Amino acid sequence: MQRAGIAALLFSVLVTVLAFQGLIGFGHGGADWSLLSDRYYQSVLLFSLKQASLSALLSLLLAWPLARALYYRPQLPARRGFLSLCVLAFVMPTLVLITGLVALLGRNGLLSPLLGEQWNLYGLNGILIAHVYLNLPFAVRVMLQQLQHIPDSSWQLAAQLKLSRWQRLRLIEWPTLKPAVLVLFGFVFVLCFNSFAVVLALGGGPRATTLEVAIYQALKYDFNIPEALTLAWSQLLIAGSLFLLLSRWGRSHWLSVDTLQRQWIPQPNQPMKLIHAMVYAAGWLLLLLPIVALLPGVLEVDMARFGWSALLRPTLVSLVVGLLAAGGAMLLAYLMLTPVRQAHLKRQRKRALLLEWLSTHALVAPAMVVSVGLYILLLRQIDLDRWGMLFVVLLNMLMVVPFAVQQLRPRLLQYDAQYHRLCRALKLSGRQRLRLEWPFLRPAFIASFALILVLAIGDLAIFAIFGNEQWTTLPWLIYSYAGSYRIAEASLASLLLLLLCALIVWAFERIRLDA
Repeated sequence: MQRAGIAALLFSVLVTVLAFQGLIGFGHGGADWSLLSDRYYQSVLLFSLKQASLSALLSLLLAWPLARALYYRPQLPARRGFLSLCVLAFVMPTLVLITGLVALLGRNGLLSPLLGEQWNLYGLNGILIAHVYLNLPFAVRVMLQQLQHIPDSSWQLAAQLKLSRWQRLRLIEWPTLKPAVLVLFGFVFVLCFNSFAVVLALGGGPRATTLEVAIYQALKYDFNIPEALTLAWSQLLIAGSLFLLLSRWGRSHWLSVDTLQRQWIPQPNQPMKLIHAMVYAAGWLLLLLPIVALLPGVLEVDMARFGWSALLRPTLVSLVVGLLAAGGAMLLAYLMLTPVRQAHLKRQRKRALLLEWLSTHALVAPAMVVSVGLYILLLRQIDLDRWGMLFVVLLNMLMVVPFAVQQLRPRLLQYDAQYHRLCRALKLSGRQRLRLEWPFLRPAFIASFALILVLAIGDLAIFAIFGNEQWTTLPWLIYSYAGSYRIAEASLASLLLLLLCALIVWAFERIRLDA
């Protein structure tokens, strides 16, 4: 298993290395480092850092009161449904969100008249709104999970000592949240720093361009390989270094399983209950508005004459691609975590940190560069018109592996902390250990699989490079409708994709809860 884990890590890194090698070999010389002193490069870099920092900060600040409301008021109506909606919002295909935001806040949006003539969705405003919508639900679930790890004994002791609300926040809540908040900020920052579709659609021009979009423009319009490589190396260095540092400084505390069953939490007073209810209602409103905004466009479609068969095949193709990519990603993530677990057991902190970074490096490797680089490398070797969909699955699998690793890692480390010595003392075989490990891992595995399945289904960038018209996916069909100004059809296809993702999330949530 250890060798298989190392092989999985090497395979993931090798694909990234080969992609960069494809661009370097084609460019005959690599990056153009003179670009570092160019004003355009500096403005793109500064805007990338600015929008990612603001997006991450706003997501965490808005998620904190919502997570507290869910923690202190477990009896809130439709609480389980809201948590499922949070998962759906985090993994929502970007094109669906963009279509909803344009319908809601665009030039002719439903709410635009209320915002005044100066309002403009395109630019930093739209980018921040979209990023907060995508990442706030994830931050809510992570913070809520951390708060649920506070043992009952801490609250009972606080009650005996008659600690004030501020003292409980400072001495109990914040120490529990602090390690996770640092990691969470880095994770959301990297996601926003590497954002592509949101910035491309809502950026509104050169003033709102990120490194990822600049890479796309350098490759798509100018085919300037040295410039693209300079931007790619900059993005990899900045995002990778920051994520590595934050992962080292901020560590999540994963307590024993029985602490998750909360029997005693302090009851908020009546004013706080009212505040929690208002925050909770605002959370529902925030997440539902872009979805509801799709309905007017859908109503414009002539359902009787609409060719539903045009949606059936792309939907099936998306499902098959997503299932294959998600299944492969879960296997790779589990194997990659084997050497990580061994390093933790041997207390080799630096080795574990390096292995964790390698297993999640796809988060910071520009997806556009990896896709185009691999395409150029394979163009003369393989018939990509025939085998392109295989690489759509492969690259989707590698791009969602970090999310699976992030989800499985804490559960596996918790299992090792509790049962490794016992398994070793009993001299259990590898198969016997797997049989004991699976019931412990199953809830996290099911939740992770649902999350990365929806992420893989919503892919657009990789299909744009390797896909073909014979195997059109649903996101690409939405893009085609929107590109030809068939907004009503795009809204209908977006709603179908959203319903498909919602069905997957709901089904796997039910399976996880019954497990």
